[in-house]
Amino acid sequence: MALYPNVIRESVEFGGATLTLETGRLAKQASGSVLVTHGETQVLVTAQGTHKPSPRGGDFLPLTVDLVEKTYASGRIPGGFFKREGRPTERATLTSRLIDRPLRPLFPDGYFCEVQVIATVLSADGENDYGIAALIGASAALTISDMPWNGPIAGTTVGRVDGAWVIGPTEAQLEESDCEILLAARRDGIVMVEGGAQEISEAEAVEALSTGFEAIQPVLDLIERFGGIAGKEKVPFTPAEKDEAFISKISDLARAGVASAAYIKEKHPRYAAIKDVAKQIIADLGDEGQERAGEIKSIVGDLKSEIVRHNIITEGRRIDGRGLSDIREIECETDVLFRTHGSALFTRGETQAIGVATLGTKKDEQRIENLNGTHWERFLLHYNFPPFSVGEARFLRSPGRREIGHGVLARRGLLPVLPSFDDFPYTLRLVSEVLESNGSSSMATVCASSMAMMQGGVPLKAPVAGIAMGMIEEGDKIAVLSDILGDEDHLGDMDFKVVGTEKGITALQMDIKVERLPMDTLQTALEQARDGRLHILGEMAKTITGPAEDLSPYAPRIFTVLINPERIRDLIGPGGKHIRGIQADTGVDIDVDDTGRVAVAAADGETAAKAIELIRGYTEEPEVGAIYLGTVAKTTDFGAFVTIMPGTDGLCHISELASERVRQTEDVVKEGDQIHVKVLAIDRQGKIRLSRRAALEERGEEG
Repeated sequence: MALYPNVIRESVEFGGATLTLETGRLAKQASGSVLVTHGETQVLVTAQGTHKPSPRGGDFLPLTVDLVEKTYASGRIPGGFFKREGRPTERATLTSRLIDRPLRPLFPDGYFCEVQVIATVLSADGENDYGIAALIGASAALTISDMPWNGPIAGTTVGRVDGAWVIGPTEAQLEESDCEILLAARRDGIVMVEGGAQEISEAEAVEALSTGFEAIQPVLDLIERFGGIAGKEKVPFTPAEKDEAFISKISDLARAGVASAAYIKEKHPRYAAIKDVAKQIIADLGDEGQERAGEIKSIVGDLKSEIVRHNIITEGRRIDGRGLSDIREIECETDVLFRTHGSALFTRGETQAIGVATLGTKKDEQRIENLNGTHWERFLLHYNFPPFSVGEARFLRSPGRREIGHGVLARRGLLPVLPSFDDFPYTLRLVSEVLESNGSSSMATVCASSMAMMQGGVPLKAPVAGIAMGMIEEGDKIAVLSDILGDEDHLGDMDFKVVGTEKGITALQMDIKVERLPMDTLQTALEQARDGRLHILGEMAKTITGPAEDLSPYAPRIFTVLINPERIRDLIGPGGKHIRGIQADTGVDIDVDDTGRVAVAAADGETAAKAIELIRGYTEEPEVGAIYLGTVAKTTDFGAFVTIMPGTDGLCHISELASERVRQTEDVVKEGDQIHVKVLAIDRQGKIRLSRRAALEERGEEG
């Protein structure tokens, strides 16, 4: 009897490699278990649910998604003291979010049971993205599980190399690509977008998404076929019955008050007024009100959403009185902090962020480890969202998935306009402190960070701005909203963030709450976002139009020297003696790479010049015919050894010490004397012949 009698495998060609889904061999006790193999990348994805409402309560879906990277997947042992995988890497955290976002809206309304999806990377070939494999695996695992879920979905990454779209580009292809856009979609439309680009147009973005959407259709076929063979019977789910009579009663009592309160322009007074409506109804209903207070608050909240959505669709009327494409009032300031290297304050309505730029040296780069290897990162962006920014008091904790995701989105949008390391040899750290939030603090972060870098003298190729778009869909009517408020994000059907320059798009992020987004609506949103982005860039330009001519006086000055790579060891010296000595004598920081590029970070140009002179002394090649001021290192019967550069000695023969005959070397020079000598010749072994006599004659001196 076979040990695994029920193994099911289905395959399709996808992105230049075979994609295989397998179940029945691994993790058989999970409700849904799928081993995804794409090329030589393998990810085990399990889906498990409780089929009963979470004991934590609440009217939300308690879905948790975790991507687990195992270093053995790429044949590596974890670094550090503890040889066990620790906290998730940033890539694992971001991938977990990317999987969660398209899965969540496809569970039935009112389904509040615990659901857990775990994707474990077992093998990573460095060519086929394990994040995409995990996303496809999560869709397949939920499809074959007994949990209700309105999938499947599939996803892919789209790049463009030499003008041609590439599905599932490799790491090498991404190096040459002008975009990297990840999308997830159902059969009838896109449900999630995340990516960056080199200032591509809106039409090109739509073309990329259309290309990716068409490419994943065979994968959707595969998952449906796989589910038809391996799928379990779904556990019946019936949403809790609603007391329609009570809902109607409360809605009638609350409608006038909610209709008025919902259009108070300021966020906190609006929230307070809505709460007051619910409190008054609870009080008026006496015991019934007290017993059903939670239901009443929920009905009032739903009524607010209903009224606002209806008025947007029918009248184009938004909460704060703006038109559908209007942008909130914007104020910008730069140089707001005294001792930082660059700072800017960006305020848009009730959203405010302060961006701070700090310049460092190569030694400040961050070492990044993941399954594809190790690299060093010179551009960091950290996003902070303290509780006071939304008028709350709660514990300060380390950054969560949201903070990490927002920071990476802002970083992705700014990365294409950064100068190259050759042109600007600094490590750059940006920090965004969100001080107020009422809609799209991540886009405020982009604007504040862009201005902070320019104020700090970072030579950006162009200013960058970001805008968050929303959507309301009622029946066959759709309204696209520019620069959404927090409420419009909460009650709306789409959160679509677009970052870019005047020329084009540099980053995208989209989530929807409906089952799909039609391509024509996506195109409308992108075009409307472009108009909004150009408006914001215009407002920023009233404060700052380009990079400052000079760096902050508190920023390090980095000067670059190129030396012969073969002389690197001479600069470093035995045990680092030479380079440490230069740093100790001058107070500079020195970094040298294998190509012979030496970066000198100093407080001022004079200090740097002194250090560079010492560096050249250790690394310059002596030239035949050149005259040097050297120091007599040693005298002998046949002449003197003279140090003409640090670590470089030559022999001045006794016959070359003076124009007349010299009987003893020390009659002319002694150890420690400084003398001018001319290089007569350098032989194949690097031995240098010097002449004091020739140097004196050329300088017109006697000696």
